[in-house]
Amino acid sequence: MSHRAVWLLVLLALAGCASTPPAVSPTTASAALEGDALRPANASGWVRSELYFGVGKETGPADRPQAETITEDAWRAFLDKEVTARFPDGLTVFDAYGQWLFRGAKEPNRLKTKVLVVLHEDTPQRRADIEAIRLAWKQATGHQSVLWSRHAVDVSF
Repeated sequence: MSHRAVWLLVLLALAGCASTPPAVSPTTASAALEGDALRPANASGWVRSELYFGVGKETGPADRPQAETITEDAWRAFLDKEVTARFPDGLTVFDAYGQWLFRGAKEPNRLKTKVLVVLHEDTPQRRADIEAIRLAWKQATGHQSVLWSRHAVDVSF
């Protein structure tokens, strides 16, 4: 058998293996963005607020009073009373690890951290709500601060 005949048989065999993919029918229904007054399909003038709360046992210098470890139950109670009451439409909490250099300290304190993320309209009332949460935490725990990071965002629900 000649090389040409062998190649012809190989090509015919491969051609038999090839097939066209099945036709995909286009879907008539498509997803639509829908919203309501509180959760619009597209919104501007919103911010992502992140608050950083120290909750773990501090491991820093012993020359300053150490804050008490915040239990999960205490955190949840604070979240329910101070945060959810102000932002009932939703929020997110991440467990994290952080460190903080206290004023005048030579080395940082390291501790478990909770990061609270809230997406909200950028209004004076909402900024006041965030400040109230920060103040309530400092009063409840004796902590020096709660870091607040704010970024403009476009949202869609």
